Amino acid sequence: MEKTRILIADDEPVNLEFFDVTLSRLGFDVEKASDGYETLEKVKTFEPDLVILDNIMPGLSGWKVTSLLKTSDEYAEYRDIPIIMLSAMDSVKDKVEGFELGVEDYITEPFNFSEVLARIRAVLKTRELSRQVIAREKRLSVLESLNESLKYFTVHLKKPMQELANECSELDLNDADAVKNIIEKIKNESREVIAAVDALEDEINEFEENSDSFFSGQSMKDLEEKFSRHFRALGEEDFNKEAPV
Repeated sequence: MEKTRILIADDEPVNLEFFDVTLSRLGFDVEKASDGYETLEKVKTFEPDLVILDNIMPGLSGWKVTSLLKTSDEYAEYRDIPIIMLSAMDSVKDKVEGFELGVEDYITEPFNFSEVLARIRAVLKTRELSRQVIAREKRLSVLESLNESLKYFTVHLKKPMQELANECSELDLNDADAVKNIIEKIKNESREVIAAVDALEDEINEFEENSDSFFSGQSMKDLEEKFSRHFRALGEEDFNKEAPV
């Protein structure tokens, strides 16, 4: 099982070593940074599940690092990484500023490690619950989109088949031209239906093989377009070429 990754950012070597040793012994994968610029670099290379960030650091302050992670386009893919801010400042104003920037929790120094550990676990649990809710919502959206596509497909399948059935019931079998025309129509409609069914089957297979990537990164708009694009082929693709004998 992959370990939870925690990035510790603090300019005090004693604090870095303490967190590194203690959290590592508890089973976390720990990385360290000693200033704001290194923190931003480690976020990209280490891709932590949580950042514990000291407010006062050289280079860039914890406030500035948080602001960049939460608002900058350069760090958009890391925006959801939760941040616990460590600070010696205990004023309500400072805490409010931290929460407004987007930190998930705020701990004032000197701190008790048992409290810090409890807050780490609480933040990670909240993040996991949030991920589960988002994944469930995406699954529901995919199913809803697939259901709409299937309804579209069945409507467009039923209509041409019904028309063919009506023509066949009225067909004069002694009229060679009429028989030839209906056979060509059946060939063309059959190719269109088979193409649409094949496209649907391909999409379902791709969805089953790549369900994790669908739910983790691909937008629902892209999914809906991908499903519906092939269903529209039933009415839009040109299948009027002669079938091979």
